[in-house]
Amino acid sequence: MPILPDYETANILFDSYQINVPRGTFNKLQVYADFLTEYNQHVNLTAITDGQEILTKHFLDSFLLYHFAETCFPDSAKILDIGSGAGFPGVPLALLHPDFDITLLDSLNKRITFLELLKEKLGCAYTPIHGRAEELAKTSDYREAFDVVTARAVAALPMLAEFSLPYVKPGGFWIAMKGKEEISPALNAIKLLGGKLEQTVSYQLPDGDERTLYLIKKISPTPTKYPRKFAQIKQKQL
Repeated sequence: MPILPDYETANILFDSYQINVPRGTFNKLQVYADFLTEYNQHVNLTAITDGQEILTKHFLDSFLLYHFAETCFPDSAKILDIGSGAGFPGVPLALLHPDFDITLLDSLNKRITFLELLKEKLGCAYTPIHGRAEELAKTSDYREAFDVVTARAVAALPMLAEFSLPYVKPGGFWIAMKGKEEISPALNAIKLLGGKLEQTVSYQLPDGDERTLYLIKKISPTPTKYPRKFAQIKQKQL
């Protein structure tokens, strides 16, 4: 039996946020949820395994990223999702917006293996990559190569800024998906790395969980000395 609520029930939820999810896309979300919960029994990918919670805290939350930050995404946007884990928000975005060129980066190979298998099941176009954010950002193929970089609660914002902004092309956006974490401790890092806070968007999920999107625009190139090595980033934030 499918783990998600039926399409009609889910569509009421999506409609309440003015999000259009076609039935064909929802069918793929159903495949995604079923495979995630099955795979999660052997490899720990998420603590959220209830169908309703997967629908709201994973799928809806991923869709709301684009819903509330649509102006950050150009047509056929090139997107990097850092610390993608079980694929959120990158895979739902790839399903709803197949024109996007989405790369999923994670430092754990077991998660990349899951994302590769999921890609086959969904027939979805995205690119999983195994690597560390602070290392890959030093390579010419990835540095300042993306229109949008997303990161969902991977680390504290000052550290996350140093992981993320080097990948954003000037004029592009880093979108940090957080709970209640304040942006103020990261503002110095954002400035040093070439960014500027453009907008803060706060919203609630149906269960009352609070979410915040920080929309940071890249206004100048990131100095080549950033990101630093992980030990340095961890020892002293910018």
